[in-house]
Amino acid sequence: MSDVVVATGLGKRFGDYRAVDGVSLSIARGSIFGVLGPNGAGKTTLLRMLMGVIDPDTGTRSLLGSDRPRDVAHLIGYLPEERGLYPSMTARDSIAFMGALRGLSWAEGRKRADVRLETLGLGHAPGMKVRKLSKGMAQMVQLVGALIHDPELIVLDEPFSGLDPVNQERLEALVRAERDRGATIILSTHVMAHAQRLCDELAIIAGGRRHFLGSVEQARALLPMAVRYRPRVDGDAAEMERLLPDGATRQDGEWRFALADDGVEPLLSALVAAHHGVEGLAIERPGLHEAFVHIVGKAAAEKAS
Repeated sequence: MSDVVVATGLGKRFGDYRAVDGVSLSIARGSIFGVLGPNGAGKTTLLRMLMGVIDPDTGTRSLLGSDRPRDVAHLIGYLPEERGLYPSMTARDSIAFMGALRGLSWAEGRKRADVRLETLGLGHAPGMKVRKLSKGMAQMVQLVGALIHDPELIVLDEPFSGLDPVNQERLEALVRAERDRGATIILSTHVMAHAQRLCDELAIIAGGRRHFLGSVEQARALLPMAVRYRPRVDGDAAEMERLLPDGATRQDGEWRFALADDGVEPLLSALVAAHHGVEGLAIERPGLHEAFVHIVGKAAAEKAS
């Protein structure tokens, strides 16, 4: 697959504050690419530079084969972190208006709006004024508007914020459907569960710098396998801590610790010999949340040293 987005050494300052510092990445056509990071990491500034909303101080970027992102703006669908709709317009006309800004006819935009809102369970909403919509409904309307012209590249900045669980599932399904029709999606989110389920590749940004680039599984593989152990006889906590590896923690009667290099069998033998037994045992790879915390924490420690 060819790369839809290529960025090399992007940097941006605001006064004395360096928001983005030398970030490079490439995004394959037809993929879902996550941009993850803590608050203030520089994610939104990075996305705005990629799309040409602001220009970088250093570095280069290419979007859909063009080094002038604004020239291909009609091929991009953008949902910004800051939501904004005209309150006196109807949902249908708001969507048609956003489509018209990207070259879609007004009549076609209104027609598509009705169909796509119905698909998202909002068939009652097209004629409602934006001021009458709930926060979540308004967000879905703005999302539909960002996608109404069937863009080749979709940029979603914190799209799950403010959505209830039902609409979060609908949004996940919509993102997958857009990817399946051939669109490339850049997804910025704080919710690791969404990123773990959706993203093919991701970058983790902290302090304006990129600290990881790769797949979800590659990020998770940075941490050792984790063991969850529940004893059949829950004895003295001090004795359990003596038998279990360093760093073991206890929650709701279950012990959690990293899998040792020699596996779990020697430990289980010791626990059984000490008459603790085994009521439950699971060995699993830590999730993206744990990997994210590890990567960001390591970045903070390196910066402080």
